[in-house]
Amino acid sequence: MIRLLLLLTTLGASALRAGETLRLLSYNLHHGEGMDGKIDLPRIADYIKKQTPDIAALQEIDKCCTRSGGVDQAAELAKQTGMTAHFAKFMDYQGGEYGMAILSRLPVLESRTIPLPPGSEPRSAAVVTVKTPAGPLTVASVHFYETEDQRMAQAIALGEALGGGKKDAILIGDFNSEPGGNVMPWLAARFHLPEKQGAMQFTWPSDKPRENIDHVLFRLPSEWKVKDYRVLEEQVISDHRPLLCVLQRE
Repeated sequence: MIRLLLLLTTLGASALRAGETLRLLSYNLHHGEGMDGKIDLPRIADYIKKQTPDIAALQEIDKCCTRSGGVDQAAELAKQTGMTAHFAKFMDYQGGEYGMAILSRLPVLESRTIPLPPGSEPRSAAVVTVKTPAGPLTVASVHFYETEDQRMAQAIALGEALGGGKKDAILIGDFNSEPGGNVMPWLAARFHLPEKQGAMQFTWPSDKPRENIDHVLFRLPSEWKVKDYRVLEEQVISDHRPLLCVLQRE
């Protein structure tokens, strides 16, 4: 009887977890400046909220820089969206700092910044481990730069820092790399690189996209499947288009 109760409890918990989704948003925000020349964080926050992401990976984020009004953009976007922010610094810039950020709706168990080999600018990855019903999950926000050799070195360093291909993780962001070449195939041998759905594959520039350089890759248990993965239509808020990926646990 005890074994039967334990079995039923286990099956019930699995049934409850089946069908859960993880919504991932990637957006290079161009330090908040839209194609109309406006820096409008409330506009950005409203757009992020409409996509209801569990995780939003944001690239090109200013922290107290002159060009963007001295605002801590990650903290302000977290406040306006009701999410938790982790900012990862690339370098000092205009009296503040320039880098990237992750916003999380899920509880953050750990956050860290992983330094990467520099290109023409210093690079790092923003990494958080979040609590999900299926257990802890590590997500790394990426903005590789600049030449293919430099991006390859950054990919290798990040891969090693995330367990060398053995630990579950999600990579999301601006890889500055097309699916061909060397960088994305190297990553795709260690993480699953799904094909974007829909006619639009390109993410930059936002008004007339011609480059497919923003991606989501993941290394997760086999029950996680891609439910939705597409470039969104927004053309004004940034010089990149946003990218939405929804993973579902079967």
